[in-house]
Amino acid sequence: MTLYSYVIPVDDGAAPNPFWGACTLVICKPRIRAVAREGDWVVATGSKNAPGGDLSGKAVYAMRVSRTMPMREYDAFAARELPGKVPDLRSPDWRRKVGDSIYDFSGPRVRTRPGRHTAAFKALDLGGKNALVSYKFSYLGSSPVELPRHLRLIVKTGNGHRGPSNAWFEDAFAEWFQDLPRGLVGEPQIFPWGR
Repeated sequence: MTLYSYVIPVDDGAAPNPFWGACTLVICKPRIRAVAREGDWVVATGSKNAPGGDLSGKAVYAMRVSRTMPMREYDAFAARELPGKVPDLRSPDWRRKVGDSIYDFSGPRVRTRPGRHTAAFKALDLGGKNALVSYKFSYLGSSPVELPRHLRLIVKTGNGHRGPSNAWFEDAFAEWFQDLPRGLVGEPQIFPWGR
């Protein structure tokens, strides 16, 4: 088990995407997505430059990885099992606008669907190779929870992430997670296309 931690600079509901009963990380954080396995933990803390104010040291979301799958497989899985995660900018439901199944693998070339990421992010996103799916998560969003003092060292400052260096904190983190409310607790901190 590995505990991955990073700072989420912009929480808009796309990465992670906590809607439709599963928290998924499919775009952004390619290095975590390339190596995370089932049973690993991923936690993001807020930025000191967050749109609503300083959120450093506060958990925006935490998830235990239930499944990993190649992005090609995720595209078919999302269409079949979680169709709300396929972005639809014309939908009146704002959650559909931040869908994370942005890459369409149905043809001979990978196409970018209109969504939160444009083709400019394609190499970065596809470099992660995998999609992470969690059914055991707490998405706090605009209602982040401060990490207890004994877990503050997992907070990664700046770009990148922490992983194996969090080994000393894995059990304490799992215990702390047990007290968090499950599922979709808060809303995203910003709404790129309105509600």
